[in-house]
Amino acid sequence: MPETYRVTLLPGGEHFEAPADETVLLSALAAGIALPWSCRNGTCRTCISHLAAGRIEHRIAWPGLSLEEKAEGFILPCVAEPRSDLTITCGP
Repeated sequence: MPETYRVTLLPGGEHFEAPADETVLLSALAAGIALPWSCRNGTCRTCISHLAAGRIEHRIAWPGLSLEEKAEGFILPCVAEPRSDLTITCGP
């Protein structure tokens, strides 16, 4: 069974559990939390969010983020799997 991490969303403080082998987006939807999304493959950028704390790993080598965005901590929850507990600010 994969390790599970706690994901906290800002600014509201909602939280849910996310298995390490499932994307943050799918885990949120399974918990009844509606995050913005469209493509679910890392290209449309609808779900772009800021990783305030924690570690993720994108399922694809180079999701639809610029080098600068990645350096500033932006992630795409539709292709991001947790590698620790996370705190995420939804939206750009």
